[in-house]
Amino acid sequence: MNTAQKTRAGEHLSMIMKEFYLGQLRDAAAGKFCAWIAIIVPVELLRGFDMIVAIPENYSAMTAAKGAGPGRCDRAHELGFSRDLCSYARIDFGNNLYPLPGAPFAPLPRPDLLISDTNNCSLLVKWFDVYHREYRAPHFILDVPFCYEDQKEPDLNYIVDQYHDLIKTIETMTGQTCDYEKVRRAVQNTAIALKEWKRFARAALSVPSGITAFDTFVHMASYITLRGTEELVEQYRLLADDTEELVARGAFPVKEERYRLLWDNIAPWHQLRKMSARLAGLKANIVAATYTSCMGTLEGGVDLYEYDGGDPLRYLARIQNSSVCPYGLNLRYRVMEELIRRYSIDGVVFASNRSCKVYSVMQLDLSRMVRERLGVPVVMVDVDHADVTRYSEEAVFSRIEALLEQIDVKKNSL
Repeated sequence: MNTAQKTRAGEHLSMIMKEFYLGQLRDAAAGKFCAWIAIIVPVELLRGFDMIVAIPENYSAMTAAKGAGPGRCDRAHELGFSRDLCSYARIDFGNNLYPLPGAPFAPLPRPDLLISDTNNCSLLVKWFDVYHREYRAPHFILDVPFCYEDQKEPDLNYIVDQYHDLIKTIETMTGQTCDYEKVRRAVQNTAIALKEWKRFARAALSVPSGITAFDTFVHMASYITLRGTEELVEQYRLLADDTEELVARGAFPVKEERYRLLWDNIAPWHQLRKMSARLAGLKANIVAATYTSCMGTLEGGVDLYEYDGGDPLRYLARIQNSSVCPYGLNLRYRVMEELIRRYSIDGVVFASNRSCKVYSVMQLDLSRMVRERLGVPVVMVDVDHADVTRYSEEAVFSRIEALLEQIDVKKNSL
């Protein structure tokens, strides 16, 4: 959505995100129990307790988007952490371990419990172990298998059993009893919100597209932090309504759209506005991204997996593999093929991400499969999702412009 002023959804997003972080600081000052979690940990499960849920990865992405990433990365290096670590982790260490005086971002509330997950990020367990040693906070690790085919019943049961163990752990640490009805309502809220998200995403079907992938990157922030809440439902309903109104008025982000592209990897948070504007100048639009198209889906899928009102823990376990990172090669390709066909993609930008090895490791094979099986032009660019010092705008755009030339050659030969 490319408008001169923020939409209602844009204004609402700014408001709820500000209140989310300020509210966490107020609750921490009042002594409320705090857990730090990985982004793939099901927040809805924790809505059954009265507690703070902080998400370091999301906070690092926001820090990078605000242009404050390099200073935090430098601070982490001064503390002895390698520059080869994920920039999310380095920003997080810079934010929370001996933070810089006068820093624009306050440290997250100190954790009483750390909850990581093995199936999305290969670094997160070790990342959270740093805080386990620093803060003496217990570290609960959800061991979720990677998936190379559709999830099997034993795997689902294995995940559900660990959810019950996590609930018992929190009950013991807090003295609270998990309110399963609150968990069920939280799952229902997320399911309703994701229906609205998919309605918003359908705007990319129009030609020209009603949205860019950069819109999806910005608005996924509320999903990460506010899953299970009525605020998320309201946010995504506003987002879908605003987007449909803009499309109806003919207000497209790239009105003279000539090239429809797919992005494969995490968002380059430090480049959202700049990259979107420069692409628009080339009449190119990244209309979809594998990173945000997977929300609310099953492994290897694009469509929403509906909640039937049953056991909320089984539902959460079933969508545990919704993010792209746990997929095997064939599932990754299946998703990409569907997105290419659904959104009439002309070319694919594979963003080889220095900070996310799990997302990037299959991209050479994927690019070959897309090019050979689908005849779709592809390009590989080097990025880092949060460290701008490891990004070259000119190098990236020289390759993207070469991709656009390939697309022209293909179109002219038809």
